[in-house]
Amino acid sequence: MKKMFSTKEVAEFLGVNTKIVYSLISGKGLPATKITGKWLFPRHLVEQWIETNTLNYPKPGTDLQPYQGLLIIAGSNDLLLEKTVSMFNTLHADSIAVFGNLGSMGGLHALRRNLCHIAASHLLQENESEYNFTFAAKELDKIPVVVNFCKRAQGLLVNKGNPKKIKQIADLGKRGIKIANRSLGTGTRLLFDKELSKAGVKGENIDGYHNEVSLHIDMGLEILSGRIDAGPGIRPVASLLDLKFIPIRWERFDLLIAKEQFFDQGIQHFLSILRGQDFMETAEAFQGYDTSLSGEVVFQKQDKNSQGSA
Repeated sequence: MKKMFSTKEVAEFLGVNTKIVYSLISGKGLPATKITGKWLFPRHLVEQWIETNTLNYPKPGTDLQPYQGLLIIAGSNDLLLEKTVSMFNTLHADSIAVFGNLGSMGGLHALRRNLCHIAASHLLQENESEYNFTFAAKELDKIPVVVNFCKRAQGLLVNKGNPKKIKQIADLGKRGIKIANRSLGTGTRLLFDKELSKAGVKGENIDGYHNEVSLHIDMGLEILSGRIDAGPGIRPVASLLDLKFIPIRWERFDLLIAKEQFFDQGIQHFLSILRGQDFMETAEAFQGYDTSLSGEVVFQKQDKNSQGSA
């Protein structure tokens, strides 16, 4: 079992008094669970929470090397993105594209540290009408170029027969429901936690809330196996595994690229795939993708709602 902090231990770890710890739980989302009346704090989640909420990072010591045949993509996991990486490697035999599954926040961290050329992200802003821009502004010295990869249908995955009769997020609060979750720092986890809060359901009260899987397909396989009843995920996984999908919203899944690298050959080769027929047909083979904006540069809406803090 992973190490758990007591209230006193987490206060010492954070360098604050215990009264501040309680305010961080309620006001700042400090990961915590209450067992037999006592608060416990999973150390690995506290460490992730600290990194996710860090505002000022040291400037990277080295610059990302110019494109020399290796294209590095990091961030959020997606079935169509995996297919597109394979397309790139087939079309450009003298090059190779690789993907690091780090979650949306992990992709931004990698872009900030010059560890990747492209960050894949779908972080919903507080205003719930925009994606990624305010997160990028907090993480990066310069706003990157934002190119839409696709739009995706996000929601809940349940078994085809839906034996627990789950119809909405609020139903996850009922007794006897077991779920799995996505990792902190993923756009899916961010959306899921927002929806639980709207429904008045406390995640820590749901069996399996702290059981994390790293890939969308893993969530689907957990449900297909019968080990869990439901979990947050995307419709293409439901389509692939013949699961029932309960929609929450369409989201914008973007590629973030440093302006200095935007016109590098490898990046332009990759982006050109998003406007090709093979890409469109691959997306259509699944249910739950919208490619109407794919390959287009996205600009933040300049209105009062788009300026909300993320």
